[in-house]
Amino acid sequence: MPYPSDLSDQQWQILEPLLPDQKPGGRKRRVDLRAVCNAIFYHLKTGCQWRMLPSEFPPYSTVYFYYRSWQVEGVWSRINQTLIRQRQEHVGKHPLPTVVAVDSQSVKTTEKRGVYGFDGGKKVKGRKRHIIVDSLGQMLKVIVTEANGSDRVGAAYGLLEWRDQYPEMVENVHTVLADAGYRGDRFRLWVWSLVQAAVEIRENLKGEFEVVAKRWVVERTFGWLNFYRRLSKDYELLPEVSESAIYAVMVHLTLRYLAPA
Repeated sequence: MPYPSDLSDQQWQILEPLLPDQKPGGRKRRVDLRAVCNAIFYHLKTGCQWRMLPSEFPPYSTVYFYYRSWQVEGVWSRINQTLIRQRQEHVGKHPLPTVVAVDSQSVKTTEKRGVYGFDGGKKVKGRKRHIIVDSLGQMLKVIVTEANGSDRVGAAYGLLEWRDQYPEMVENVHTVLADAGYRGDRFRLWVWSLVQAAVEIRENLKGEFEVVAKRWVVERTFGWLNFYRRLSKDYELLPEVSESAIYAVMVHLTLRYLAPA
């Protein structure tokens, strides 16, 4: 019986053409890439250690080799961007976003060396995930920093990297939605200089819960990440590996929207 995280035939048909071809030279690839992807998504969904992958999957060393190689080559990020456009067209939207939302989430780290800090506002020792999402909540960019990193600096740096990596994606953006933590003329100037967009601040009433129109999609995206136990904490030594795990999770989620099992 397949695991709930396994790819369906339709989902694999979407993902397979987006994976890198075998590099020229050397022996012919024998590993089943679908089984490798299923093992990666199982790992992300359950949070198990690589060595604890069930025996039905390829050897954990093989699975991790592909996972790490695709992280280094930026494959997960590129696949995520491609699937974002496919889903936009799937629901009848323009493939390029016009409104984006920014926010951050502080998560604890494990007892590993590496980048970490203390978020005094949320009382969390660990790292901070700065994300940029479109109107559907799809992950356009994620930056992982120490938990005491500035929200505004993290969002601006994310916009800079997103613009440089995918310049065609920012052409139509005219509004950046943010909460009160991003107030200030300096952030507005940064956003305008990077993507020529206006910043719209939406605030909740003090002491009351309020669903803020349009900005709630970014909170929903954090909720999606919480369903994957590997992301319940930051287990990685390197922030860029943490970012890759988030992109891989978003790939898995978007495939399920494009081709429900």
